[in-house]
Amino acid sequence: MATSTTVQAFFDDKTFTVSYVIADSASRCAAIVDPVLDFDFKSGRTSTVQADRLLAYVREHGLTVQWILETHAHADHLSSARYLQEHVGGRIAIGERIREVQATFKKLYNLERNFLPDGAQFDHLFKDEEVFHIGDIEARALLVPGHTPADMAYVTDGTVFVGDTLFMPDIGTARADFPGGDAHTLYASMRRILALPPQTRMFVCHDYPPAGRAPAWETTVAEQRASNIHVRDGITEAEFVSMRKARDATLDVPALILPSIQINIRAGQLPPAEGDGVSYLKIPLNVLGGSA
Repeated sequence: MATSTTVQAFFDDKTFTVSYVIADSASRCAAIVDPVLDFDFKSGRTSTVQADRLLAYVREHGLTVQWILETHAHADHLSSARYLQEHVGGRIAIGERIREVQATFKKLYNLERNFLPDGAQFDHLFKDEEVFHIGDIEARALLVPGHTPADMAYVTDGTVFVGDTLFMPDIGTARADFPGGDAHTLYASMRRILALPPQTRMFVCHDYPPAGRAPAWETTVAEQRASNIHVRDGITEAEFVSMRKARDATLDVPALILPSIQINIRAGQLPPAEGDGVSYLKIPLNVLGGSA
């Protein structure tokens, strides 16, 4: 039977993030995946240039947004999920283990007492293997921890959206040194994704193209198994873990991790305004990036 699924990608060249609109062409229902809220660290100003690109596409094609799907609480961009919901509706969803991430970062940021790490900031928390629908398209949520404890992949109609777990074959795989990350767990999660049918279209959340290559975001399970530089077939778990730990030890802390996480664990909502009507982000000093 012919597929009714369309996928439109939106690349943000400031954060190297790819957001997606998945649509069922029969029912005109849609899901948005990993939307970006623009943030200028120097001025502390947010804007909605990237989110408005998604809105324009949704409106142009007459789509009804049912879901705004987060693959995890991103450390490299702020989420515009709440802004999009205010304009086109949809349920904001993430994996149920977001509660663990919220608990970790509530402590790190010493967040307000009223912030509860119970996942209630989101409209829906997916369980592993949970089935849901985008119009008439059947979709499935897969728990793929390792980069963070709460990473999810979304499988729909011959496609899989893998978040940060895998990158394009010439870039490799996600880091595993964030709080709650684990290289052994990441390897198992990637092998789970790579066990999908070889022809499955795979869409990644980031691309950091090497010199001479334009940004790209679509590959296949077969291509990853054949040529991913970190996890292609034949690379053992021990080899991967050794490589990942050595590589992660050389990586800088992501530039936007401190502002982004405290927005993203709130489903894209800014922190509560204080007495002057202004929302403030907190920057914990001497916590991240140093040796214990």
